[in-house]
Amino acid sequence: MAITDKFSGVGVALITPFDSRGSIDFGALAAIIDRVIDGGVDYLLALGTTSETPTLTASERIAVSKFIAQRVASRVPLMVGIGGNCTADVIATMRSWDFTGYDAVLSVNPYYNKPNQEGLYLHFKALSEICPLPIMLYNIPGRTGVNMAPQTVARLAAACPNIFGIKEASGSVEQMEAVVNAVAKVREDFILVSGDDGLTVEAIRRGGRGVLSVLAHLYPNDVKQLTSLALEGNYDKAEYMLERLSAITDTLFVEGNPVGIKNALATKALCTPTVRLPLAQASVELDIRQRIEIIKYES
Repeated sequence: MAITDKFSGVGVALITPFDSRGSIDFGALAAIIDRVIDGGVDYLLALGTTSETPTLTASERIAVSKFIAQRVASRVPLMVGIGGNCTADVIATMRSWDFTGYDAVLSVNPYYNKPNQEGLYLHFKALSEICPLPIMLYNIPGRTGVNMAPQTVARLAAACPNIFGIKEASGSVEQMEAVVNAVAKVREDFILVSGDDGLTVEAIRRGGRGVLSVLAHLYPNDVKQLTSLALEGNYDKAEYMLERLSAITDTLFVEGNPVGIKNALATKALCTPTVRLPLAQASVELDIRQRIEIIKYES
């Protein structure tokens, strides 16, 4: 299977469940992995934003990565997040990482430094030259402080065969369309996936190939179904399904990610709502709102 096919459809950016004391709950993680795979998702992402990776120690990141690979056991394709704002450190991590069980790497824009477009290009070009696995770019300017321009994405696609796609989380459907159009001029085997659940259908309508989802933790089968409908061109039905989920989707991000999804999963006893500082656990108001919206959706 081509790498672009492996990472099309619905991916899940996995949380890292914690127990009430803040330690990693590997039992809950195993149950969530099995649940979303059984729910029909196409692939999984370890150590993404939703995993609270910045608050995991180096040894915890290694343990989580190995555990996920062992639990997945090649049932679906698997991607791991490796990125940072020091190019030399990211290169060192990629060179030393145990990629057993993994098919690709997701790498985020360098944050805090706020590099210009040339800096972004040179950073990812350097990574592509040493990474042993194919790379998907991750553009999320709301978290990194810098936006990767469509022309930079196209430039990387043209120069770096090892870079095969982008998770676009700028929140702009116009940018998604611009990326697809820019890359199409230089490369056929390059994909865009939405980084925002609420924009899944619009991303696909503009040439995207799916979504790297948070919502699919909660409703894997529903997210898979609506994404498949959109990929088949049945946009109206897909949009209807997405609209029915919109009230729940909104609750996942109003107090930050993964605060919302952890609290929602806790309502189903799938994990605790515990997050690590500087994130704060969901408020009572959010908890009540989520419970109401979940009941309404499932009734």
